[in-house]
Amino acid sequence: MILAFDGSPIDGSAYRYVTGLAKSSPSWLDGTVSLWSTYGLGLFGVLMLLTWWRARRESPGAALAALAVPVVALMAYGIDLGLKLLVREDRPCRTLRVATLEACPAPGDWSFPSNHAAIAAAAAVALFSVSRRVGAVAVVAAGAMAASRVWVGAHYPHDVAAGVLVGSLVAMAASSLLRALPDVSGHPLAASRLGVLLIAPRLAKSG
Repeated sequence: MILAFDGSPIDGSAYRYVTGLAKSSPSWLDGTVSLWSTYGLGLFGVLMLLTWWRARRESPGAALAALAVPVVALMAYGIDLGLKLLVREDRPCRTLRVATLEACPAPGDWSFPSNHAAIAAAAAVALFSVSRRVGAVAVVAAGAMAASRVWVGAHYPHDVAAGVLVGSLVAMAASSLLRALPDVSGHPLAASRLGVLLIAPRLAKSG
């Protein structure tokens, strides 16, 4: 038997309150939140693609930073997953045995921190460092993703808070490293066939 951490004394009452609200809410609202909780991370992929497409028209450095966003999100996921395996907190739906919108994960699928919150936060912070306009949309979406994970019953509030913290710190550290890199405008890669990743073809011809 694997010993698991019980996170309910931290904010189990808040979790019960939120899942209670979900239980008494209109079906259309629960359905919308559940849909977002399950598939909402796809929006961040769309925002990443949009940001990269626009960044190529600004500078190779901006395009490189945009290309790094999915890598940053993947790094945040890896670190978050490592913390899950280290802490081994049981899912609240399993510990508190409450009815939830999302099916309760199997034993061993740990709760702390939230992967969804970490990925969304990392993507939002990284996107904000490239484009404040797109990043602002991503920040709102990340907050909605974190909240939805509690609403559907998958996580305690402290799980998503920790996930947001992990994702944000990873993204901020990565953004600092990227800003310290030298200008890639004159790098041979920008003039190679892969240069289309860093600069729009029309701009490359005019240059």
